[in-house]
Amino acid sequence: MGIIVITGTLVLVVLGFGNHLYWLAAIIALYLYVRSGRGSASSTPGPTPGPGAAPTSYKAYRARRDLQAKWERRYERERGR
Repeated sequence: MGIIVITGTLVLVVLGFGNHLYWLAAIIALYLYVRSGRGSASSTPGPTPGPGAAPTSYKAYRARRDLQAKWERRYERERGR
């Protein structure tokens, strides 16, 4: 993904010699790429894993599995009526 952004930025810079708005577009593209966190390594920890992510411990896995089973039982009761 980084190579695509850098290549696109270089193309916009080259096109910017004819129209300076392309330079502005290149700067905005780089800014958004770096701001999204993909452009550089971050020292802050990322967000917590979502429901589909691998568990970090067996206890966390069991808690999610039990909660999922609870919701499935509830929905099954509601569908049965």
